[in-house]
Amino acid sequence: MISLFSKRKRKSYAPRPNRLFKEPAERQTPAGGGEWTLLQIDKKLAFITFAFICFGLIFTYSSSAFDSTAYFKRQVVFDALGVVAALFLSQTYERLQQIFKPLWLMYITWVLLVVVLFTQPIANVHRWINLGFFNLQPSEVAKVTLVIYIADYLSYMQGKLAKNWRLLVKPLVVSGITFALMMRAPDLGTPMLMGAVVVALLFVAGASLKHLAVLFAAAVPVFVYQLIFYTYRLERLLSFLNPEAQAGGAGYQLMQSFLAVGSGGWFGKGLGNSELKLEYLPAAHTDFIFSIMCEEIGLIGILVILVFFCCLLVRGVSLARVAKSSFNSLVIFGMTLTICLQAFFNMAMAIGLLPTKGIPLPFFSYGGSSVIMTLVMMGIIVNMAAVRTPRREDYTQYRNRNR
Repeated sequence: MISLFSKRKRKSYAPRPNRLFKEPAERQTPAGGGEWTLLQIDKKLAFITFAFICFGLIFTYSSSAFDSTAYFKRQVVFDALGVVAALFLSQTYERLQQIFKPLWLMYITWVLLVVVLFTQPIANVHRWINLGFFNLQPSEVAKVTLVIYIADYLSYMQGKLAKNWRLLVKPLVVSGITFALMMRAPDLGTPMLMGAVVVALLFVAGASLKHLAVLFAAAVPVFVYQLIFYTYRLERLLSFLNPEAQAGGAGYQLMQSFLAVGSGGWFGKGLGNSELKLEYLPAAHTDFIFSIMCEEIGLIGILVILVFFCCLLVRGVSLARVAKSSFNSLVIFGMTLTICLQAFFNMAMAIGLLPTKGIPLPFFSYGGSSVIMTLVMMGIIVNMAAVRTPRREDYTQYRNRNR
């Protein structure tokens, strides 16, 4: 069995499997030795990110009812901090990666996930560490660090996973420890989200479907146990299946969400004209902000938001396919999938396709940790997608280099 804490010798990457990536991967050093020059930011990603930030601020102001100004001002600060972090990482992350090893990041994440269990509970859960100026949510940090660790490990093991199932042990143990600490909070939504991302990363890195099926079967008893041990989760599941029967209890939030979504019609009631945000729909500016968006801008406006998320997903996969190394490819793919899958989970929850969970809508839901870490992921994606050439040409020139 592979030791979880063993050190491995840095070697060149194995060839990629033909699932997502098309070109051989090999780690490269920055052009000009240790010389640093400004990286070119991908314009499409920058435009999508800027649009999401603007939309997010608009709906934070619009959905927060009587406290619009207070929430809006704090969200502006969170967005500003996130943008600064994204710009910094978009230029420096590849170099920082040589200093802060992925396993070290996981150690720090585990410490935060343990510390949060001893904090003062908020709404009967331990998910935030009070730092004074804002509450840090370690599970949001874990989304970033787990993708980085899994990508780093798999970049060495591609082409070998299908033949040797033991190579899956190490990433699964690290993921399992992370998910177990999250579920102690308790938090089941984030482990389910990141579990799907980890499985996707294993698949594109070459793991066989048979091994992934066994992994899924092993996860089912854990899910069942979580439903039985935490009875409120079972109530949520039952209310999700029949919300009308519990409209005054466990199904209240979902029924109010239905009213908000349905009353928006094709074109909505107009920005700021939501009625359900007036303390009828709980968490209207956080987990259920999508419902308020549906009420105010209608189906046509929501389709525009969906198109932007689809464009982000397509762009991320496209950049992953032409990235210069398997590590870069896996990081781009993993973080893009994390953001987009979280968005689709949140939207599906608001319209009753999934049980209600505390999963925020990226870029939109109010909250410091969520906004900042989402923008951190965007900064890392931009950095991993950049091509290190002396003239810093666009990535398409790197893609066409062998043609």
